[in-house]
Amino acid sequence: MLLKLLPSLALFSAVSALGQKQTIGFTASHDSFQLFGSSNGHHASSGQILVSPDDYWGVQKAAGDLATDFGRVTGTNLSLTAYAAKTAQAVYKWHAPTSDVVYAVGPEQQILGPLYTKTKDYKDTVIIVGTIGHSTLIDQLVKAKKIDVSKIKGKWESFVSQVVKNPLPGVSKALVIAGSDARGSIFGIYDVSEQIGVSPFWFWADTPAQKHSEIYALSTVKVQGPPSVKYRGLFINDEQPGLTNWVNNNYKPGKYGPGMNHLFFSTVFELLLRLRANYLWPAMWNGMFNVDDYENQPLADAYAIVMGSSHTEPMMRATNEWGHFGEGAWRWDTNNASVRPFFEYGAQRAKPYINNSLFTMAMRGSGDTAIPLTRDKAIKAATDSVTAQREILDELLADEGKSAKDIPQMWCLYKEVQDYFEGGMSVPEDVTLLWTDDNWGNVRRVPVGDEKTRSGGAGIYYHFDYVGDPRNYKWINTINLAKSVEQMKITYENGADRIWIVNVGDLKGLEIPINHYFDLAYDIDQWGYDSVPKWLKLWAAREFGSKHAEAIGAIADKYGILAARRKYEMLSPGTYSVVNYNEAETVLGEWAALAKDAQKLHDSLPANTQASFFETVLHPVTAGYTVYKIYVQTAQNDLYVKQKRTATNSKAQAVLTDFNTDAVITKQFHTLLGGKWNGIMDQTHLGYDYWQQPMRNSIPPLAFVQTTETSVAGNLGVGIEGSNATVSGDDQYHDNGSGTLTSLPLEPYGPKTRYLEVFSRGTQACKWSIASPSYLKLEPSSGVTGPQQGCDVRVHISVPDWSKVTETQTAILNFTSSCDWGNYNSPQVKVPVIPRSVPGTFRAGFVESDRQVTIEAEHSTKSTTAKGAKYITLPNHGRSQGAVSLSPITSPSLPAGTGPVLEYDFFTFTEITNPANITLFLSPSLNFLSVDRPLKYAIAVDGEAPQTIQFVGTVTSDLSPPGWGPAVADAAWGVTSGRQTTTMHSIKPGKHTLKFWAVEPGVVLQKIVIDLGGVRKSYLGPPESFRVDVNKVGKYDGTTYLSQ
Repeated sequence: MLLKLLPSLALFSAVSALGQKQTIGFTASHDSFQLFGSSNGHHASSGQILVSPDDYWGVQKAAGDLATDFGRVTGTNLSLTAYAAKTAQAVYKWHAPTSDVVYAVGPEQQILGPLYTKTKDYKDTVIIVGTIGHSTLIDQLVKAKKIDVSKIKGKWESFVSQVVKNPLPGVSKALVIAGSDARGSIFGIYDVSEQIGVSPFWFWADTPAQKHSEIYALSTVKVQGPPSVKYRGLFINDEQPGLTNWVNNNYKPGKYGPGMNHLFFSTVFELLLRLRANYLWPAMWNGMFNVDDYENQPLADAYAIVMGSSHTEPMMRATNEWGHFGEGAWRWDTNNASVRPFFEYGAQRAKPYINNSLFTMAMRGSGDTAIPLTRDKAIKAATDSVTAQREILDELLADEGKSAKDIPQMWCLYKEVQDYFEGGMSVPEDVTLLWTDDNWGNVRRVPVGDEKTRSGGAGIYYHFDYVGDPRNYKWINTINLAKSVEQMKITYENGADRIWIVNVGDLKGLEIPINHYFDLAYDIDQWGYDSVPKWLKLWAAREFGSKHAEAIGAIADKYGILAARRKYEMLSPGTYSVVNYNEAETVLGEWAALAKDAQKLHDSLPANTQASFFETVLHPVTAGYTVYKIYVQTAQNDLYVKQKRTATNSKAQAVLTDFNTDAVITKQFHTLLGGKWNGIMDQTHLGYDYWQQPMRNSIPPLAFVQTTETSVAGNLGVGIEGSNATVSGDDQYHDNGSGTLTSLPLEPYGPKTRYLEVFSRGTQACKWSIASPSYLKLEPSSGVTGPQQGCDVRVHISVPDWSKVTETQTAILNFTSSCDWGNYNSPQVKVPVIPRSVPGTFRAGFVESDRQVTIEAEHSTKSTTAKGAKYITLPNHGRSQGAVSLSPITSPSLPAGTGPVLEYDFFTFTEITNPANITLFLSPSLNFLSVDRPLKYAIAVDGEAPQTIQFVGTVTSDLSPPGWGPAVADAAWGVTSGRQTTTMHSIKPGKHTLKFWAVEPGVVLQKIVIDLGGVRKSYLGPPESFRVDVNKVGKYDGTTYLSQ
């Protein structure tokens, strides 16, 4: 069987930083040290955090936050004391520019840190924090051999924490946190904050602190080494209307744009550090980070946040700065005389903060476009601009004896720039290659060959939000965390570990995927492919307590699957079928169950946690469910008007009601907590008709029928599963006037029931009944249907005892009614009843029904290993029950017959003259290993020669492979992206084995559909077929998409 990775869901008894070693407890244990509580020999309010005044401003700020965090948890703040301080608080000094064109600065200004407690008595010290080489206090402890920092000294963002006896005269014990650098100390401090019960999202998601009366430091030494990824950041982008409106509601407008000032960014900086991140691309649609508020950049440096600028904004200058202060065209080839001084200014302005700066290099076209030149000329313009930029940095750093090689820079290979690089564009060895995804979460490229040995390394620019083709997605969270793990493993394992930056849109609404992304970046070895349930449970415990953590985590996990099937903005009434496979109703039922569970959990939580739960869990679930109801019911309205049902009008009204509910839900968010988040959910999300956002929410056209008149075919109509056709009467979906419809077949290995519907098409209530053979069961077989008695009745048809059906036959269902059928004959429905059985020797595998076999990828009959590679499951990855992929992701090419194989046994009955089509649904991955190793798989049935399929083609003029747009919209290759994943095979009745080989790592198989002539149109494909070793005849419902 396929290797199944089962995550451990154990939770620490105490709250712990997600995935990190626990060092804090809330009850006394062996040799633990009490940080807070009345039994520690001190008054609860007298505990001190001791820092050295010569330490970094950001470390002292974090220490002050920790003192406040104790108050959030216990009700009483600790005090912040500076060791041998001569000042009242930490001070960061800076100079504001006096011009935005010619660099010059004004007088010194100050950014003030937290106030120190005025005391020289350190006896109440419980925590000592500081940075090696920048804290007199820590250096004193190291010199006295009170702490051992040998494992972290000189390393990036590392820290050690431990309880130390007699660290200072009069202090018997203290928890000491020593950082290798500023952020190492800060991460060590916030690690304690998180463990005592303060969420990193205390402001951004309004998570209340978990209350405790006693807090203890455990007697353990924690050594936290460097993070997996060096620079871990987010890009606030596409920030209109939501974040922009919220900012304008809460902060004073800037001179040129929204009020994204230092007060706003201080909340972002703190969030990043609490999430153990360190890097930021600021909002840029209408913003200019360094101009909107001159205090922004020095404040970032004070916090120890590494500032950069987006992929299209080189040399620390915002796009809008060129519009305000630049001269001429944004072109290096024709206007470098103006562009070069513009770059020089950006470098000069950043120099005071050079230790926390990461320069974006090169140029693109104006406004996030390609350079308007031929490829060769564009490459020359880009490389010439970098040559000049490097000269500017060399000149800037010359007085310090340094050069451009001594500071971090990156060249983002976004869109056409990757084509330039692969076309021969030269990039300096020490510049980081920032590869990208396709804007839809699929990594386009990772370093290969000699690219892996470059001193500048490589990174990834990833997206949780996007504006562009095939359509924007920027409303609320649509991220499947299992896919994030899979794609980030591709990135990291292939050497792109220098920079991870993710586009987070408005930031608000994406709390869960952001937190998850940064945890992967910080310590990716903690989180395997199967780790999402564990991570979500830990996240839920931190945010809401352990009592409901498992249930909350499960809701968040299921939401990620449902929302990622198709972005909300890509939905339409026709996305899910309302006639085939009960698809739309099943999907809507999944959403309804999720919404019910989320609301129940919300109502059971303590009142002080309900707002946070609403923001992060309940709102996306209920808002998503409402959007799905709008589109599914619009599709039903369209079906009903085709069938002239009386219920057409009520279905239209239901759509209007839910359209109003959508607005009510938004208002609920905006009025929460006294209107704290007013404006943040202003993003339009209904009514897309091309890639750009609609200017106003709208719904598709709705249809109505005249309810004061009766159909010319009478007061009743009959419809069947799998068809738009109705009887009695004429329509375009069946033979005119025949009065007869043929339903989908009843088979032992098919769905246990089929259905037909009796519905009102007139003004009268009518009694009706259905006569059927004795071996069939109809529920119900009679009733009353009319405008006031219930417009629609679904009749389920089944065979309760298959032993009573010995041969294939067609059952006739005859309808009678107290009303006439207008000018037409009474309806008749034919039901094919096909008794079948598989031989006793077929003990495991899938069985055909309705002329098709569908298999979820993780349900293989056999899985082999070869050449150090194997297949693993990716739980909850993809559109239904999970997926499978090759491991390790760094495996070499493994042509069919040389690598591991997945085998799927299946049994068919249908004799077909033409070859059968087998379509694979594969995750929309790209050729990330370069054009030299495109993604391929091989497939064979029984003993036939394997067919090797390259399903991701060579990029076209729009820099995407053929079928990419439909593939990312569908979240899979093989749905509407073309026939790249369809092969033809000769299949005779009997037992068969389908063999699948992933020729390249990164091929992610979700589903297999074997079409013997019966597959009907749907979005998710047919539900999984009957499994002999799992399902029972008469029990299989045939309408399940998610794992049960």
